Amino acid sequence: MALAEQTLRSQSESCELIRREADIGAASDLSLREAETTVESARVDVARYSGQIAADVNALDLVVGTPVPAALQPRGLDDEGNAHEPGVEPPAGLPSDLLERRPDVLEAERTLRAANANIGAARAAFFPSITLTASQGTASNALSGLFAAGSGAWTFAPQVTLPIFAGGRNWASLGSAQVARDIDVAKYERTVQTAFREVADGLAQRQSLAQQLTAQRALVAASSDAYRLSDARFRRGVDSYLNELDAQRSLYAAQQTLLGIELSRLSNWVALYQALGGGWLEHSAAPAVAKAAQ
Repeated sequence: MALAEQTLRSQSESCELIRREADIGAASDLSLREAETTVESARVDVARYSGQIAADVNALDLVVGTPVPAALQPRGLDDEGNAHEPGVEPPAGLPSDLLERRPDVLEAERTLRAANANIGAARAAFFPSITLTASQGTASNALSGLFAAGSGAWTFAPQVTLPIFAGGRNWASLGSAQVARDIDVAKYERTVQTAFREVADGLAQRQSLAQQLTAQRALVAASSDAYRLSDARFRRGVDSYLNELDAQRSLYAAQQTLLGIELSRLSNWVALYQALGGGWLEHSAAPAVAKAAQ
């Protein structure tokens, strides 16, 4: 919204300048119409983003259950300030047992319990105990090695058959009971694999987004310089307005892409927090508390 409003103000000023030049014959009607086109395009963007913001505010009010005061609503995207709070980078060495808190994993475990399953044996068979993160919040080699390239499935399987069902009733011999048992085990295994895959995807995307941000910020800086030079050449009569218009459109597109990548980064933090079953702060704080107690 802020970018569209800024572009609208800038293009309105340029359009007014070209209109005055056209009135005295110093600019062509084509240049004037091109300038008017950019102004109206920016005006359309402002109207569209205004509608999106209104819908987001309504959604936020619905979640909170009451109108959210304007002072508590987000103002915009900072380069770093809104991406994450200082000190909450995912540390190296996060254990895989964090994923046991996930609601889908807990649901699958309770389904097995309802069928008289031995949860401890099932975890030993399907829940590898590994380190999730390496330095700077990247995925560890152990986590990356769980999946074959692009397959999203384990590259290994339990090598022994564990008696995970040990109930007091002898109904496991029944065909229907055996099928139900196998379905519950398969659902649990799939749920665990999905949990590990989502963490691996989140960490991989996080690293990629950081690289994209660096490159896109450099592109915005270069596009800004190109637009500034094109505007100077146009005002001195060296180039036509079409060259300035192309430079302005390139800058606007680069700025919009940068905002999109920043939004993707914020969404990635939310997805990673969710994939870990509620983030990593509690785990990170525990060693520090224990060390302080010593």
